[in-house]
This record gives sequence, C-alpha cells and structure tokens, in this order.
Amino acid sequence: MRILRGRDGKLGLTRREIVMRASKVLSVFALGMPATCARPKSQSASRKWDVQKLKVIVTGGHPGDPECGCGGTIARYTDLGHDVVLLYLNSGQAYCGQDKSKDCDAVRTAEAEKACAILKARPVFAGQYDGRAVVDNAHYEEFCRLFDSEKPDIVMAQWPIDRHRDHCALSSLVLNAWLQSGQKSAFYYYGIAEDTMMFAPAEFVDISAVEPRKRAACYAHASQQPERWYPLEEQVTRFRGTESGYAQAEGFLRHWQSRGSVLP
Repeated sequence: MRILRGRDGKLGLTRREIVMRASKVLSVFALGMPATCARPKSQSASRKWDVQKLKVIVTGGHPGDPECGCGGTIARYTDLGHDVVLLYLNSGQAYCGQDKSKDCDAVRTAEAEKACAILKARPVFAGQYDGRAVVDNAHYEEFCRLFDSEKPDIVMAQWPIDRHRDHCALSSLVLNAWLQSGQKSAFYYYGIAEDTMMFAPAEFVDISAVEPRKRAACYAHASQQPERWYPLEEQVTRFRGTESGYAQAEGFLRHWQSRGSVLP
C-alpha cells in the first residue's frame, strides 16, 4: 500500500490536495482514457507522424460511405503522402438507379474507382452483397485475413449505432479484426449524415481547404443521387466546424484502447 504525503512532507493530504488530485483523475475518465495516456502529444511525436508514411484504411458499408463521412480527412492524408485504402464491405450491387437492366456491380465499382482517383486513394472490396451483410464466424475470419493483409497503421469504421444494417455489420467486422490484430493500429469511428445515430465526436479534422475534393468524390457516385444527401452532409461538416473552430470539419471518436491521435 502506498502512503500518501502532502506537499509539506507530512503523512496524509489536505482537503485541497485531495480535491485537486481527484479532479485530475475525473477529467481523465471524462475523456474515456486511462490516466497514463492523458498527456499532450509531444512536438517530436507530431513531427514523426508528419514525415512517416502511414497506411490508412477507411472502411465503409458501401461505395460512397467513406467519401461521405471522411472524404476531407482522406484528402488530407493523401496530400501528406500517406497510403489510403477505401475498404468497402460490398460493391453496392443492389441499387444504381431505376433502370433495372443496368449491371449495378459494374456501375458502382466504376464510381468507386473514380471517387478514389479524386481522393488519391485505392479501392478494395470485401466481397459481400449489398443489403445482405453476414456476420458469422466464417466472415469474421475472412475479414480478419483481409484486414491483416493490408497492415494498417490507422483504421476508421462507421459508428455501430446506425440505420443501415450493412453499416452495423461493417463496424462489427472491423472492430473484431482490430482486436484480433492486437490493436496495433489507431482506431477511429466516424458517422455519416443520413444514417448515423447518437454519435458525439471528440476529435476533429479541418477540411475547409479540401472540401471541394470531398464534394467531387461524393458526386462521383452519381447513381446514388448525391444532390439529395450531400447538402445534409455539408450541414454536418459546417456544424462540426463550429464545434472545433474551423469553417468545415469532420469529427471522429477514438476507441479508448487505441494508441494516440494520428489525425492529419
């Protein structure tokens, strides 16, 4: 048992010292982090992440989800020279407009490739079917193999409380893969305007300068009528900007067991 002493060296603590120590502990728990991690990132650590090339995987249930929720942040990462993969759970093959004769797999894949080119990222497809996401032992293992093959330094997943079951399934698969990998990468959640519920981000990325590229990447998914949903997403980024002091921003919530912040 550790014996606590006050500033004057005497046994015991004054009431003032007890309150001050308790307030520090409570502030740490309010942030959802263990006390050993509650310190500002050093300047040398910041420079390290600026110059070291990182592998970033931004996952999404469908083509267009990562672009909508993280398009500005993706652009910031790639502009810094980092390698970014957009990992889609499926190819969006269930819908690409009212014309039922279209090959939606080909249409949506082409749109995803166009969006990734705008953001200077690389598309990868996990191979599930749009609207029929499966979460079982076999698919957990398959997704883990795909996750491990990419060896990410940073991974981003959709917030698990969401209106679309593909988004929820994706979030569960990513979390399991991250845990099974030994939690070596930084792990963040993000939300999208139309579907995400009960999401309260704690970290923000300024996307003011790259918002036009985010917009262009989202509008590359022409079959999904971005003119209907992108204005709502823009309202969200402006609100996140108000929260964080920027013109427009994207918000993230870091898993409490994830390593320190490596957002651009």
